[in-house]
Amino acid sequence: MPKINLLLLCGGGSAEHDISLMSARFFESSLATSDKFSVLKLVLDAHGHYHTEDGKLCDLTNRREIRFEDNNTPAWSVDYVIPCIHGFPGETGDIQSYFNLIQLPYFGCESEASSNCFNKITAKMWFSALGVPNTPYIFLHQLDDDAIKQTEAEFDQWGSVFIKAASQGSSVGCYKVDDKTSIAKVLHDAFSYAPYVVVEQTIRARELEVAVYEYQGEVVATLPGEIICDSNTFYSFDEKYAKNSKARTDVVANNLSAELSQQIRDYAIKAFKGMKLRHLSRIDFFLTQENQILLNEINTFPGLTPISMFPKMLQHHGHDFTEYLIDVIGRQVDLS
Repeated sequence: MPKINLLLLCGGGSAEHDISLMSARFFESSLATSDKFSVLKLVLDAHGHYHTEDGKLCDLTNRREIRFEDNNTPAWSVDYVIPCIHGFPGETGDIQSYFNLIQLPYFGCESEASSNCFNKITAKMWFSALGVPNTPYIFLHQLDDDAIKQTEAEFDQWGSVFIKAASQGSSVGCYKVDDKTSIAKVLHDAFSYAPYVVVEQTIRARELEVAVYEYQGEVVATLPGEIICDSNTFYSFDEKYAKNSKARTDVVANNLSAELSQQIRDYAIKAFKGMKLRHLSRIDFFLTQENQILLNEINTFPGLTPISMFPKMLQHHGHDFTEYLIDVIGRQVDLS
């Protein structure tokens, strides 16, 4: 059986471009342990151009071929693609729509589910519709005096708020506000990242994460892991990826009862199935001091860097990442 020509896409040009490159290296090392794939890695830049790591420009055509601009490199037929792109256009569903149009099978959530999860307002509406508790919020569609007054009113009620650009990942455009006088400026900053903004009540809680994925035809939810940040900070982009980050990640959360752990996993599977997710996700929760469980957000293409939780939780659950990939891909293309 000839090898499957697998296109590994990364980059995307968003604020998470470099993180995507790191995740792609994890995929490369995992796929290299199997003899079933011939892998071509391409980088997608902020201008929508594809290129190899050594700079050769190319295109992914509607004939599912990679064609190089130099005309000296032969075209490469694509059987399957892994869109390892965090943020736009991967987690937004844009690139999946193109794959659907040209009937190219791909790894990860489909376009509609990706879009629904990436937009924080749409996602929260889905959570509520599915009966999964989530953080109290308001949403703003434009920056004006009324939006500032609404946010100030919620601040007075809640004492502290998070102001978040509605369509960004990895805490990009996300701000914790403890000073009422800074609300107008922070709203201005958040609206610079997205046309819609969500304002949430600050929840003082444990931050728990569950890896949810499909394996051998079943939806699997791992035991919750935990993000433990430095005092009075939140898990910002820098805290996630900076070398000097003081945040700690526990693959399995300590001091969590079996009952609470199972309830979190049940909510995670309910969200995964209800929102029609596919293949993989990382679903993040808050657990308050009163043991109230609140769904925070869903990542439809979680990071796979050396410090990322998803691959660690999958492995701790007893599954090998390469075998998991082979199982998922084999359900879409013939690997026999």
